[in-house]
Amino acid sequence: MKLMAQGVLLCLFSQCLFGVLYLFSLWLRPLNGTDIFAWRMVTMLFGLALIVFPTVGPRAILRLMKENLGNNLSRWTIFLLGTANAGSQFWLFMWAPVNNEGINIAMGYFLFPLVMAILGRIWLKEPLSHIQKFALCLAACGVAHELWHTQSFSWTSLWVCLMYPLYYLSRKKMQIPALQGITLDICLISIPCFIYLIYQGNSFHLIAGEWRYWYLLPALGIVSAISLSANLKSSQQIPISLFALLSYIEPALLFLISLFWLNTEVSPSDYLTYIPIWASLILLGVNGLIKNRDKNNRSLVCKTDG
Repeated sequence: MKLMAQGVLLCLFSQCLFGVLYLFSLWLRPLNGTDIFAWRMVTMLFGLALIVFPTVGPRAILRLMKENLGNNLSRWTIFLLGTANAGSQFWLFMWAPVNNEGINIAMGYFLFPLVMAILGRIWLKEPLSHIQKFALCLAACGVAHELWHTQSFSWTSLWVCLMYPLYYLSRKKMQIPALQGITLDICLISIPCFIYLIYQGNSFHLIAGEWRYWYLLPALGIVSAISLSANLKSSQQIPISLFALLSYIEPALLFLISLFWLNTEVSPSDYLTYIPIWASLILLGVNGLIKNRDKNNRSLVCKTDG
């Protein structure tokens, strides 16, 4: 039970930090989305080092490579595909707010938990309650309306909701330790990012000329490192269905930021897409409360019998 509570708190904490990270794309202007992504990966590497060295130690990364992945080509292939997937998600997260894709990214993260729940049921054999199944149907109605209204669906939304769950589920299936796994991911992703920054070059002059970057970039790296490691750790400590439920906090924050901070226009028809998805969120919340109540009741009965 203690592990479950820790996982829930870590997930809540990470979701709030993700909302803060979204604002860095605005605070770091006039850097473009790709520049911010590259700086985020490089600074996150140092942020993770500050976490890894006093906790698990650098040798834990070597143990992951030697014992968990070893000489198994298929495990390495799945791991590296996950690394590429995560890298694309990190880039999209920083690129979207400054390219009028904020609402579409929020849509992708609204659908992300539902896809996680479906894949968790198929891949990890985690059961879905009747309420969860009905919530999935409601979300599908929202997606169907979006397809009917626009005759298309934003590629940014699809990339988030269809690809990102595969990263989390594959890491859980392979039992990759959260901190060691994300550190190895960032080590690999930061190499092309560092090369990009050297050859692109313009951002160095901009950063050297404005003092605000001297504290914003280190903050970007530290917040990124803490949020991602906490989020991955929580995904391994709690059931996928509960993790999916708590993951709705991030898209709700992203939607509010896009609406009120980025001043992204939302038409009345767009709400016919979002309302079914929000309704599914409420249902999932009710389902979570019912499950927790039943667990508490069972534990009280057990104590009474004892």
